[in-house]
Amino acid sequence: MSFLTNPHSDQSAIVMSTDRRICVLMNTGSGNGDSDGRTARLEAAFARHPGRFELRRITPGHGIADACQRAMKDGFGTVAAAGGDGTIAGVAGQVAGSGRRLGIVPMGTFNFVARGLGIPEDLDEAVDLLAEGEPRAVAVGEVNGQVFLNNASLGVYPHVLKEREGTYKRWGRSRIAAHWSVLVAFLTFRRPVRMKVSVGGTAIRRKTPLAFVGRSAFQLERYGLEGSEAVKAGEFALFLAPDSSRWQLLLRALRLASQGMVLNRDFELFTGTEIVIETSRRWQTLAMDGERFRLEAPFRFRMHPEALHVIAPQQDETDTTAVA
Repeated sequence: MSFLTNPHSDQSAIVMSTDRRICVLMNTGSGNGDSDGRTARLEAAFARHPGRFELRRITPGHGIADACQRAMKDGFGTVAAAGGDGTIAGVAGQVAGSGRRLGIVPMGTFNFVARGLGIPEDLDEAVDLLAEGEPRAVAVGEVNGQVFLNNASLGVYPHVLKEREGTYKRWGRSRIAAHWSVLVAFLTFRRPVRMKVSVGGTAIRRKTPLAFVGRSAFQLERYGLEGSEAVKAGEFALFLAPDSSRWQLLLRALRLASQGMVLNRDFELFTGTEIVIETSRRWQTLAMDGERFRLEAPFRFRMHPEALHVIAPQQDETDTTAVA
């Protein structure tokens, strides 16, 4: 039974697989789109570890859950995601609580999950780590049964992702294209969200263009945002932006890019292990780890400690920045 099937199950009772084989699920649409070239590089890296790896290609937006279930049914002890943060989160949602380990070969635009865990972005080094590394227990965020590793949000950011998809189709995947889509989306966004938020024993009502639930201390620190210490302590960091004009939203986007966001000027911050968001509209599009999902309110965010076992460098107790 997977974590998504029963997110309230006792994770400490899970028996981990002893099978050493690794099934790598490669998203053919991740990165620069050269899937044939990446396939050749992966197979060359796998050859250094005979009998350990099998590569299976998956189409963007289709088949991640089915491919994961087939890999686990086939007995692989580790199921690895070769792709971006959305692909990794999709595989994590199936592997968490299953007794299998998650492997990561970062091939995305930003690779926040891999970078936060200290996993090398170099393909050969990532494959060697998969073959030789040990699993590390990490927490996962979950909202209405959907797992996320970096963040989940309502409001303008799902609009950003929609704009980004169009930009990628026209100009290809790159960090410049991603940042450009942010500017365009912020200037065309017209629909703030009315919501009631319950977190840490407090209930508040807001009209906001963005509710951002952070679960990655690395990502928060990368953008100079507060809340990373709460995340390292096992809580979510919830950011609520004040109701703003489109130009004010754009200004905040520029401040975010330059690490210039200021608490109580650009956002409110709340922390907790459980968050409930109720909205005036029954259905909302949420952004999670770079992908969009249509979910029904209310949105119940829960933190699940040690629900996932990831092949990653062991965390140095003195290195607090290596927390995903």
